[in-house]
Amino acid sequence: MNAEFFDALDMLEQTRGIPKEYMLERVEAALLSAYKKERGRSNVRIAIDPAKKDIKVYEQKNVVAEVTDPDTEIDIDSAKKISRRYTEGSVVETEVKTKNFGRISAQTAKQVIIQGIREAERTNMIKEYEKRREEVVTATVTKVLDDTGDVVVDTGTSEAVLQKSEHIPGETLNVGDRIKVFITEVRRDSAPGPIVTLSRSHPGLVKRLFELEIPEITDGIVLIKGIAREAGSRTKIAVLSRDADVDAVGACIGNRGARIQEIVDELCGEKIDVISYSEIPEEYIAAALSPAEVKEVEYDGERSAKVIVDGEQLSLAIGKEGQNARLAARLTGYKIDIKGTKPGIF
Repeated sequence: MNAEFFDALDMLEQTRGIPKEYMLERVEAALLSAYKKERGRSNVRIAIDPAKKDIKVYEQKNVVAEVTDPDTEIDIDSAKKISRRYTEGSVVETEVKTKNFGRISAQTAKQVIIQGIREAERTNMIKEYEKRREEVVTATVTKVLDDTGDVVVDTGTSEAVLQKSEHIPGETLNVGDRIKVFITEVRRDSAPGPIVTLSRSHPGLVKRLFELEIPEITDGIVLIKGIAREAGSRTKIAVLSRDADVDAVGACIGNRGARIQEIVDELCGEKIDVISYSEIPEEYIAAALSPAEVKEVEYDGERSAKVIVDGEQLSLAIGKEGQNARLAARLTGYKIDIKGTKPGIF
């Protein structure tokens, strides 16, 4: 326990962000554990002096008139030989040289210290991920697990697992791919399993990508009012401009679709409908059914509406397997009943 040891703690603090005070606590626990392993008892005091870069271990014995337990007690006469200041009830401390600890005791101390480092690193990792919870990070695929389809990615903070269930359906990821992932959950418990849950199928990924790619959203000029997503297939996102001179939908799409194409490419070609948000239910519902053209919306005031479209627009309004209507309902929060008119009627 010399200056080199304290220098190593300084290095841990600088390179891994592990506070020296925390590690000194672990060292104290390690030495107590090693002493107990060596001597079979724990009446010991650890004296750590960071300023002098010194650590000492002291065995403690109570001064008594008659010894009944020689491991924890010393008689008054023997204590007086050490120092005349000792009286009954005093505590005699004798330094124990750590170099005299046996191999097993030293191994125990080492394991406690290593465990302390791991716990500190885990805590630091959790704190870092918690700062970025519900944010998008760029990750690099480092390994593909053939048995599960999960992939291991390097997020810049640590390696984490992107589970197959959180992939965009149909996408194929290979080692070296750089992808955007959404941090959905961070766990603090010590149970087995990942401490962070990553996703590419969560609606939050699309929302954050728009915030990153569209300057007007970043600046707060355009607001995202709602989002509904079926990953790998289609997303509907409602936007509202706070500036009468800024077209919210146009800002998101960009010149010749350049802005939204960046997001579509990141999402493996997923279709994205950008619609104008409105406080008027009839307008909002009609817009949400894009790309279908709506003739009329009959809103009943109770979170449901009847929508009328031309007969040739009916299948487009409903969408394949009902997807367009389903996403529109999820986006707006209204139950939507779509009816088509017959040619020449309405």
